[in-house]
Amino acid sequence: AVPPLMHGAAQWVAFGAIHKGGAVVLPASPDRLDPEDIWGTAEREGVNMLTIVGDAFARPLLDGLERRHYDLSRLFIIGSGGAILSPHYKQAFLERIPHVTVVDGFGASETGAQGSHASRGGEAVSTGTFSMAGAVVLQEDLSGILEPGTDAVGWVARTGHVPLGYYKDAAKTARTFPVVGGVRYAVPGDHARLLADGSIVVLGRGSVSINTGGEKVYAEEVEQVLRRHPAVYDAVVVGTPDERFGEQVTAVVEPRPGDRPTREDLVVFAERHLARYKLPKTVVLVEHLERSPSGKPDYRWARTQALAARGITPG
Repeated sequence: AVPPLMHGAAQWVAFGAIHKGGAVVLPASPDRLDPEDIWGTAEREGVNMLTIVGDAFARPLLDGLERRHYDLSRLFIIGSGGAILSPHYKQAFLERIPHVTVVDGFGASETGAQGSHASRGGEAVSTGTFSMAGAVVLQEDLSGILEPGTDAVGWVARTGHVPLGYYKDAAKTARTFPVVGGVRYAVPGDHARLLADGSIVVLGRGSVSINTGGEKVYAEEVEQVLRRHPAVYDAVVVGTPDERFGEQVTAVVEPRPGDRPTREDLVVFAERHLARYKLPKTVVLVEHLERSPSGKPDYRWARTQALAARGITPG
């Protein structure tokens, strides 16, 4: 388990292994992500499954595989949860360790594990589409359930074993655990579409989506594209005020050492993959992009940096 045990992704895998009689192997340096320590431990201990949290863990681990060869013949699964693992990083793992299966897990503290998606060598690699037993997509106004195959966007939800609520926070409890059609659901806050075959395409967190000129932009989609640029080490996308469109797409970017990509560089690259209204209007370069200890983007910090760079006082 690479993530800290305070994070649900690590807890889920670690306790699952313990209850099944398995062994849990932790890195020697739990206070930081050290690729040499992690891959060396996996080689020495014959680790079968490696757990990470999305792109923030994948990127330095892949850099570590570039610097040195490890015998990972006993590693069969790389599992990721808690944050998006972009398709190009999945593909990179499959190229460097061809026999592994890369598994995305989808879930939340409020719902537990909801779904998964597996990628293997020789197959098309994608991110965001999950098979979810027992999950539904509620209409955006929470008036009912979306039928499979509709183009509408709604909220990923789950019923069944639903928590009672948040401690001493009735308002948040009411928002996250609504009753729809007489059934109580957990709705952690992810927008999605429900395909005709019952699989769910997760678009992004509603709380960090950007409304620009009436169009909704999911930060995660733009971030995945920017991180593919060879000069970008990490990127987080936020909305900042715009007089004409309400909000604009603003990218906070940590370049790779020795690189200084311009907005024009990134826009020319990104417009091959994104509609024009999703392209960043402002790019802010930072020496280090802050993330939580579990690897999740710190959107509040990124927005503060973006507002300061644009000379806007936080409201």
